[in-house]
Amino acid sequence: MIDATLFRRKHQLWLRIAFMSFSVTDPWVKNRLYEFSQMEFRHLKWLAGSLYENNSVYDYERDPRFTIEISSFFELIRTTINEIKTLNLLYVSTPLSERMRNDEIYILSTLEAYLEKSSLDEPITAFNRSRHWPDSLLNSDETDALTYFLFEESYKEYELIMVYFYQQIRATTAAQVSHYQDLIDESHFHLRSFGEMMAKMGILALPRTIHQRTYEITDMGKFLRSGIMDEESAKEECRKLSASITDEKLAAFFEFINYQESYHIEIMKKLLGELNG
Repeated sequence: MIDATLFRRKHQLWLRIAFMSFSVTDPWVKNRLYEFSQMEFRHLKWLAGSLYENNSVYDYERDPRFTIEISSFFELIRTTINEIKTLNLLYVSTPLSERMRNDEIYILSTLEAYLEKSSLDEPITAFNRSRHWPDSLLNSDETDALTYFLFEESYKEYELIMVYFYQQIRATTAAQVSHYQDLIDESHFHLRSFGEMMAKMGILALPRTIHQRTYEITDMGKFLRSGIMDEESAKEECRKLSASITDEKLAAFFEFINYQESYHIEIMKKLLGELNG
C-alpha cells in the first residue's frame, strides 16, 4: 500500500536527519539539520493524521537494511539526498504532498550546498565505539554507568515520542492534544541530548524498532499510571548517575533531567485526569 510505504519512508527520513544532526560537529550544520528533522517529524504527524482520517493502516516498522552508520559526512549527505529523491516519487497531488515536496526541495538545496564545502567532509566518529567521554576523564565504572543509561534512556525517549504521537492523532479533546504535545516536545529534547552525548562517546545507534503492541494501547489510563511509575524509576536512575559521576557538569546535567522528569509526571497526571474526566 503506497500510503503505508510513504509513512515508513518518512519515519526513516526523520530518524536519518535527526541522527545525522547528532553525529556532526559543526554547530551551525548540526542545528540546521535538527531543524530539518523537526520539519520531517511534522510531516510525519500530518501524514499520520491523514491516514487515520481515511482509515488507512500504518505502522512503525523500518526497513531491515535501514542504517545510519556511515563513515563520512558527505556519504551521509548523499544517502539522505537519494532517500529524499526516492520519496518524491511517492507523493501525489494533494496539499499535504505539495507541502512536503516543497519543504524537501529546500532541504535538498541545502544538503547539496554542503557538498560544495570540502571543509565539511569530516570523518564521522559517532559510531566508532570508543566509549570515551571527551569533556572529562571518567573511570571505567562511570563510563559503564553512563553508557548503560544513554542506551536505555534514548530508547525510552524514542518510544515515548512514538507512543504519544500515535495517541495524539487519536485524541478527542484539545486538552489531550496539548498534553501529548508537551510530552512529545520534552522527549524530543531528551532524545537529542542523549543522542549527542552518545555521538561524543562513539556509541550512537538507532533505537530498536517499536512493536505494534507498544503503541496500540487499549487502556491509556493504565498506560499512563504505569508510565508515571516508569518516570519515577527514570528519576531514580538520574539521581544514581548524578551521584556516581564525579564530573560536576555531567552530574548537574542529570540533576536537570531529573527535575524535568518530575514535571513530566505532573503532565501525565493532567492527561490522566483529562482522560478520566
